[in-house]
Parts: sequence; structure tokens; C-alpha cells
Amino acid sequence: MKLRKCPNCERYTLKMKCSRCDNETILPIPARFSPEDRFGKYRRRMKKMMEGD
Repeated sequence: MKLRKCPNCERYTLKMKCSRCDNETILPIPARFSPEDRFGKYRRRMKKMMEGD
């Protein structure tokens, strides 16, 4: 069994349907990681700028 997430109410469950809103749940798949990330330095720079505010 895999952990599933309701896209409507953001609740996690193991069921195919959310018990709160009765919507179909999805598998929350994380973004892929690449060591050759071309835009990593820009993301880190933006994150540093946002933390400074």
C-alpha cells in the first residue's frame, strides 16, 4: 500500500477515495532530483533573497 493524497482537501490516506470529501485520491510523487541541475543556483539565490525579507 502507498500513501495517497486528496487533491481537494489536501488530506493523506491509504484509501482510493477520501473519507472527508469523497474525491478520488492521487499518488503524491516528488519532483525528480538531478545532480546536473541547471537552474539550482537561481533557485538557491531566490530562496536566500526571500528569507532575507
